Amino acid sequence: MTQNAGRTRSSVRAESTSIDISSRDLTLDIARVTCVILVVVIHLLMVGVGVASDGELIVSRPLENQTWFAAATWVGQIMPLFFVVGGFASLTAWRSLQRRGGGAAQYVRNRVLRLAQPALPLFLFYVVVVGVARFVIGVDPAMLDTVVSGAGFPLWFLAAYTLCQSLVPFMAGMHARAPIRTVLVLLAAVILVDTLRFSTGITEVGLLNLAFVWLLAQQFGFWYADGWFAARNGWQLFGIAVGSYLLLYLIIGVFKAPYSWDMLANLNPATLPLVLLALASFMLGESVSRVRYLMAALGFCGVLVMVRPDASAWNMGLATAFAAVLLGSVAIVQTRRLARENTTVMMLFYTVGLSAFTAIPAALVWAPVPLEAAPSIVLVGVLAQLGQYCWLQAYQKQEARLLAPIGIRNRERGKEAGIKIL
Repeated sequence: MTQNAGRTRSSVRAESTSIDISSRDLTLDIARVTCVILVVVIHLLMVGVGVASDGELIVSRPLENQTWFAAATWVGQIMPLFFVVGGFASLTAWRSLQRRGGGAAQYVRNRVLRLAQPALPLFLFYVVVVGVARFVIGVDPAMLDTVVSGAGFPLWFLAAYTLCQSLVPFMAGMHARAPIRTVLVLLAAVILVDTLRFSTGITEVGLLNLAFVWLLAQQFGFWYADGWFAARNGWQLFGIAVGSYLLLYLIIGVFKAPYSWDMLANLNPATLPLVLLALASFMLGESVSRVRYLMAALGFCGVLVMVRPDASAWNMGLATAFAAVLLGSVAIVQTRRLARENTTVMMLFYTVGLSAFTAIPAALVWAPVPLEAAPSIVLVGVLAQLGQYCWLQAYQKQEARLLAPIGIRNRERGKEAGIKIL
């Protein structure tokens, strides 16, 4: 009897801890992994250490000093996507736990421990390193303060994400009872907090949006888990993304709301523009099998080897090549999805919608084009539309794995032709 009971408890424990990946959205898993990698790379590039003319060490932020940085943050600010994906994963986990008879206390305890346990060694490491640097080595306090602030600043994410995870049972209940009303109430709270912050000049008021903005992004993940976005076709998702960016441009550029063009500056405290960036993330949506998920991981490892085959330090050129591969892969996935729709409609969206989408960051660094270059530009546009039409036709008949290599070779030939012409 005791042995049977022991086996029963073991089997129950094994069932409760096993992971069923058949129900996972592997596209979101890829998005989450990609976001983590981008966050690490971007933070590595954000800080520069050099030597001043007097021989002292100086710490700078070279990436933010680039003229194109603010425009790049309109597509490179991926923090809202973290909370959207987290909303999908947390609602799925909460519903799974409920089916097994679990409750809110168990969910919150498990989630908080999963976040806190890996972070505890990091905090202890910081305490030891900072203590040794200050009291044993005698590092300049001003320099140490700069280093500690830069290293510790990203840890706000842990607090905000833990808060959102702790409120999942409550927010999931609100979502189940009144999904639209919940989104509208959170949106109203975000706008109210921003209004109070900018009208009073008290920046600390904006800290309330560490809850409201990220809980609203979490709600978008809930809607994704319910299949609302999956029920939208490609042009509708594209319209949501373009509409979000256009609204963001109107708020900042036309209505002159006191937000920054730099989406990184709008991050802490969190503000309304991040909500629109969270909505824009739903332009992506493609089902991926486990085999292709594995092949993508292997291909990604190959990208790392090609981009950085030796121990050379990361620089802007390597980072650009790395980003080009990632974003090019996203473009292939999205083209495959859009190819399922009517080609004429897709051509219209590519011509009008995508032009408006790219015009927002391009306007920040725009330079006048000579009049004599107009015929060549028009010719390029006509040929590009013809090529896009043929490309969409091909994607309707063949899989992306067969067409992607052809597209890469075509771009290589195009670069060679451009070099010869220039």
